[in-house]
Amino acid sequence: MNKIYKIFQFFLIFVLLFLLGCDYNKKSPNNKPLEKDGMVFIEGGEFMMGGDGDQAKQDELPKHKVIVSSFWMDETEVTNDQFKRFVDETGYVTTAEKSIEWEDIKKIVPPGTPKPHDSLLAPSSLIFFETKTENLSDFTQWWKLKRNANWRQPFGQNSSIDGKGNHPVVHISWDDAQAYCKWAGKRLPTEAEFEYASRGGVENTLYSWGNEPVDRGDLKANVWEGKFPTNNKIKDEFYYTAPVKSYKPNKYGLYDIAGNVWEWCFDWYHYNYYKMVENQVSNNPQGPINSFDPMEPYSPKKVIRGGSFLCNDSYCSGFRNSMRMKSTADSSSLHTGFRTVMDIE
Repeated sequence: MNKIYKIFQFFLIFVLLFLLGCDYNKKSPNNKPLEKDGMVFIEGGEFMMGGDGDQAKQDELPKHKVIVSSFWMDETEVTNDQFKRFVDETGYVTTAEKSIEWEDIKKIVPPGTPKPHDSLLAPSSLIFFETKTENLSDFTQWWKLKRNANWRQPFGQNSSIDGKGNHPVVHISWDDAQAYCKWAGKRLPTEAEFEYASRGGVENTLYSWGNEPVDRGDLKANVWEGKFPTNNKIKDEFYYTAPVKSYKPNKYGLYDIAGNVWEWCFDWYHYNYYKMVENQVSNNPQGPINSFDPMEPYSPKKVIRGGSFLCNDSYCSGFRNSMRMKSTADSSSLHTGFRTVMDIE
């Protein structure tokens, strides 16, 4: 009897130890949260946010001190397969799949702008056309609105994403990305979190892989190889998007944090934001309270980061750690997607 009691006592102790070790919010022995499927743990810290090197633009300056808390980040962009699950479960219709409401557009264009032809208000999105030009200041030469272009058919009618389930989803607006985040129980990264993650814990580097130019050494990211927008040499065999994880991750284990597709951030874009905060330490900044783009002052915009398959050092160098780009929350294009983050519970 005494022997049976001891065995039972041992069994109870074993069960208690098992339950205590299983947690529940879920810390490993080194106090690091246990893994979340498809996400990377980014330990928080302090860094200098802003432009490095001669390519830094005025809206990337001055560098300023920022503190971010630890968070989880998707190791890749959200893929076509992942976005399809969201749409299948919710019936969600993306911005590009809807007709454009002229009353909404009137709010973000200069007063007196005439209403465009109805054909320009039909469901559509921006797609890229290679063109011969020396004028890189006029993007309308290579971007055209394509009717019925959306995430399901990236190049319009009769195109599809068949066989591209592991490519990043594109033609996604900020509004679409927010809807996905709500469904998934996640959120978009702040601009500070994105740059912090891109730097991979290394200060004062131009790129997520270091300082070596993108066109030297091993292939580093899915970018435009050659003279933009005339001739892409396609050394990596990808003219448009590449499957996620086609290139080496950065030091945090994040794939495509540079190149492939631009990625939405939570923040409003403001050209002078860094000047507003240069004399303070920003703790988990959420960005400015409103937007200002001197090039289009009537159009409030959100930040996009990371660059895309169209970026090139001779054009936008969007794959730099500190490079800032912007777009209206309801806009979409062939090279814009997103990834999500989660707070540490």
